[in-house]
Amino acid sequence: MPDISSRYSRRLKRGLALLLTGLALDASAQGIASIDWTLAETLSALGDPPDAVAQVGDYHSWVGKPHLPEGTSDLGLRTQPNLEQLAQHPPERILISPMFASLAPRLERVAPVETLALYTPDDDTWTRMLALTRDLGGLVGRPQAAETLIASTATRLEELRNRLPRDPSPLLVVQFMDERHVRVFGGNGLFQVAMDRLGLENAWQETTNYWGFSLVGVEALLEQEARLVVIEPYPIGVEETLANSALWQHHPSVREGSVITLPPVWSFGALPSLRRFAELLVDALAEAPET
Repeated sequence: MPDISSRYSRRLKRGLALLLTGLALDASAQGIASIDWTLAETLSALGDPPDAVAQVGDYHSWVGKPHLPEGTSDLGLRTQPNLEQLAQHPPERILISPMFASLAPRLERVAPVETLALYTPDDDTWTRMLALTRDLGGLVGRPQAAETLIASTATRLEELRNRLPRDPSPLLVVQFMDERHVRVFGGNGLFQVAMDRLGLENAWQETTNYWGFSLVGVEALLEQEARLVVIEPYPIGVEETLANSALWQHHPSVREGSVITLPPVWSFGALPSLRRFAELLVDALAEAPET
């Protein structure tokens, strides 16, 4: 059962914070709804998770942690949220990222819409993560929680850096789209930020998009002398196919048995996903030294 009293307390505190900034609230408002998972994970890490999120089940499959509270309302598809459900229980505001900007006109009929961006061509991703965390902390009246999250993440990354084995090999971080295509993560992306903060070398130096990845064929990986790091989940049937793929088995990291497989981490996430990836990666490197 969801903790009704704690949710009421959060809404009351949030309402008081917004009223102090001059914003009037509808008495029937039901907290915050988030179409975007990055905003949802950050609010959860701030101790004020959204009351409604799009594709709750998929959030847990792709983002992993922090978990959303039991009882979080599911708004349906991120690209096509359930407007009828939103209208029946209108939130104080709806949070989206620029990726879902086309939804704004329809969502604004239900509640005020706030657009917050993370991955942009204008700033480095670490700086934007800090700004987004502070923006969300201010939005829900928890600025100190935002500063605490920033400080604890920086401290944890330094601790993890000190745990790394000496002179680790360059890494190649990938996520499978199908049995022949992968996202390879590089500049501007969350995984690159983590590796920079940890002092690890990313073998992928090719041009990437705003979200920090290149979409390539598996054969492109054969040109890279690096240790493979595969981020789950695998698409259905792909893991079995790779076991019998001569192309995949030809990669040095696969032949040597040094491939690292990590559970799901939201590659488009913010500080919570950054910390989660860093912890999982350092644990794997420490427990499975190179062969």
